[in-house]
Amino acid sequence: MENLFDEPLARRRAARALPGTDFLDRHAAGEAVERLRLAGRPFRSIAVRSRHAGAAAPVIAEAFPAADVVEAVSGEPVQALVALFAAEATNDPVGTLVDCRNALAPDGLFIAAMLSGDTFCELRHAWAMAETELYGGASPRVAPFGGVRDLGGLLQRAGFAMPVADTERLTVRYAAPLALMREIKAMGWSNALTRRSRRPATRTLLLKAADRYRERYADADGRVRATIEICWLTGWAPGPGQPKPLKPGSATARLADALGAVERKLP
Repeated sequence: MENLFDEPLARRRAARALPGTDFLDRHAAGEAVERLRLAGRPFRSIAVRSRHAGAAAPVIAEAFPAADVVEAVSGEPVQALVALFAAEATNDPVGTLVDCRNALAPDGLFIAAMLSGDTFCELRHAWAMAETELYGGASPRVAPFGGVRDLGGLLQRAGFAMPVADTERLTVRYAAPLALMREIKAMGWSNALTRRSRRPATRTLLLKAADRYRERYADADGRVRATIEICWLTGWAPGPGQPKPLKPGSATARLADALGAVERKLP
């Protein structure tokens, strides 16, 4: 089966991300801090994986001064691992999550942020309309992003206990569609799909895509909207003493009693 992503290309582009384009990593780091705090544990060791080196770890280190916060996992298991946008362009997301689970101490906490769902849906539509008008068909220019159910299922397949997945939806506004495209390139998120078109984007195509974007997604002040959907994944490395789900039929209380309702059996 052909790989979805050209992983070496994705890594090279991520490594060339320009300074000042880490706003999403810093936003996610702040959200990760709140989620770590909700765990109610005094973490002594936290590993942080992020596409932008140095963007997220200082935020988490400031929030947890008593913890040893590192940007790479050595050989010593850590009590928490935070992965921010580190698994989008991988052909083996389950394997990536298994590696994260193996880096955790028993009962260690894993928190990940992944682009998902409708991320950059406006740009995807604009490119598709422009290429269809000019060439009679569209090529894949924006990577597909998994839905919350699909990504949550990855946690279970990777062996995490008590997996939880939820989404956060952001709207970022830009002066023009070309400003969005330039920032995506500067962030190292340019198209790394294996089936991407090798034909360079002409000026005509670029301006056509910008026009279609502006026609459909511009606000009254002329600025355009871009959707970013973040799927948050939370799970625990298996460990002794963790709560275990009961076997079907082993409940000792009835839901109807808890709700104060009358149970009616179907014929």
